[in-house]
Amino acid sequence: MTLSKPGLPRSLVLVAAGPAAAVVALQHPLGPLLARALGMPLSAPLDPLEPQRALAGLAAQGPCLVPLPVDPGLPLNGAGHWAEALGAWRQPVLLLLAGEQLESGLPAAMVALLHQWQVPLVGLVQGDGAWDPEARRGDGLPWLGGLDPATGEAGTLAAALALRWRQIASN
Repeated sequence: MTLSKPGLPRSLVLVAAGPAAAVVALQHPLGPLLARALGMPLSAPLDPLEPQRALAGLAAQGPCLVPLPVDPGLPLNGAGHWAEALGAWRQPVLLLLAGEQLESGLPAAMVALLHQWQVPLVGLVQGDGAWDPEARRGDGLPWLGGLDPATGEAGTLAAALALRWRQIASN
């Protein structure tokens, strides 16, 4: 895969879990903050009804962060789901979670879904709430960090993403 900058994937799909309205409500304010923190332009969302066409177009696009406005585990009309398509295209993703979602098994379930379909999961980002690095280390998931939506502060998110991408790309 071509890299946009040393240590970063060419394109990165921003995924989130839940009903489509909740996914969009999480991605809409935080997508621009993440894109800025990662030094990547934010692209228009992928067409949720046409995964093959959307991912083919993304492969031809320049470096970007592009939201998927539906849960990647949501079944598609016909057969399959977005997680399956993302894995088939080996499209790297970044999983964005709301702070309240950390009070459930959802982060681990989403990681398991993405791993099941061999989606290159660059890492997880907490979109709101107080970032607790000790608790996140304890859950054993590939957390990159948290965003502070009030200030737009992303800490060392870009450096953590670059390190994780180098680990993935070397395998």
